[in-house]
Amino acid sequence: MKKSTRTVAAAVAVAAAAALSLTACGGSTSASSDGKGDVSYWLWDANQLPAYQQCASDFTKANPGINIKIAQRGWDDYWTTLTNGFVAGTAPDVFTDHVSKYPEFASKKQLLALDDAVAKDGVKLDSYNKGLADLWVGQDGKRYGLPKDWDTVGLFYNKAMTDAAGITAEQMATLTWNPQDGGTYEKAIAHLTVDKNGKRGDEAGFDKNNVAVYGLGLAASGSGQGQTEWSFLAATTGWTATDKNPWGTTFNYDDPKFQSTIAWWAGLVDKGYMPKLETTVGASMADNFGAGKAAINTTGDWLIGQYTGYKGIQTSFAPTPVGPSGKRASMFNGLADSIWAGTKNPAGATKWVEYLASSACQDVVASKAVVFPAISTSSDLAAKAFAAKGVDVSAFTTQVKDGTTFLFPIADKAAKVDGIMKPARDAVLSGKKPASSLSDANNQVNSLFK
Repeated sequence: MKKSTRTVAAAVAVAAAAALSLTACGGSTSASSDGKGDVSYWLWDANQLPAYQQCASDFTKANPGINIKIAQRGWDDYWTTLTNGFVAGTAPDVFTDHVSKYPEFASKKQLLALDDAVAKDGVKLDSYNKGLADLWVGQDGKRYGLPKDWDTVGLFYNKAMTDAAGITAEQMATLTWNPQDGGTYEKAIAHLTVDKNGKRGDEAGFDKNNVAVYGLGLAASGSGQGQTEWSFLAATTGWTATDKNPWGTTFNYDDPKFQSTIAWWAGLVDKGYMPKLETTVGASMADNFGAGKAAINTTGDWLIGQYTGYKGIQTSFAPTPVGPSGKRASMFNGLADSIWAGTKNPAGATKWVEYLASSACQDVVASKAVVFPAISTSSDLAAKAFAAKGVDVSAFTTQVKDGTTFLFPIADKAAKVDGIMKPARDAVLSGKKPASSLSDANNQVNSLFK
């Protein structure tokens, strides 16, 4: 979730005073100081940076004494620098964390547990949208993060292109899908694909080797989760990534329902309706959309601001298509802020994490209309802020309202799982191997847990 490639850095000074006790992974750390001093904070999404600068500014006015230094790095650089920092002792005191990353960090005792602080300071975990707080309780029963936001997936589409194709907003909002013929979802994708001679993908004479506008954009193969690529389709077949979630130990990439989903999706490339995988290296799916090279992109609500910011493009949103289950589906994920176990200022770090997780900060985030904050009331404010900008976000909120979400798969050894699944998925999407080859990759993944 939330892969922003824009790289900027900023620092702000804020302040707080706190004397807190924390329990580290496998031990405990007592904070005897008042928390004054520096606290470094990292995040990866440049679109959210202004909101957190405002939170920091508000925080320092009320709590002088702690200097919060904010730095933003792009997604890939973020995690590389962070893990290197754990080893070198230069990691930030507080950082934005992801559910696919924290299990490994916790198992290596790189995170401080927040249970004592939550209990001592009366943090209301029931104030967050249902399920978000539970995501951050590790296998050892300890809490390693406080929720900051949530997200679902939807269809981002170029309204001028759908209008020209004679596809209405109502039709986009009621698309259906199945792995046999793709349903009305594939029909829309085909009709929105246009070759360099002006022929549409469903017209005679369409040249799939010379496409000007793809009906569906492509970012990557989706590795093991496929959050924004294919998970919302596979879930409507009854497929689940693991035997249980969280902390599954048996993966289901050998399930025929999953493989038929992937075979259909990869088939869009062969038909010329979706770009080839090799063309995505070093490219931005979002910017390709902004350049008019794709009619539909499937991605997460954290990119609403970026997509609605492209000049000359009117971006509209539709919920994911209804599948064989008779319902639509979307992966439901949420980020949190975590504390590095090596922090030299655990009291100040905890005070900052608690503030980030409070309505005081999350209401500010909501007002910027960039993401949906984790606190339910703040999330409602965000929807109003989007509406004030003329952006209809019901495509994303309806998944939560209708109960059609499923949790991001949380499991141990996520890095190793992705290390196996990414090349396996890439091979299928590039046409080098059939979807059935994912059974071999599945065996490799499951062997990690034996």
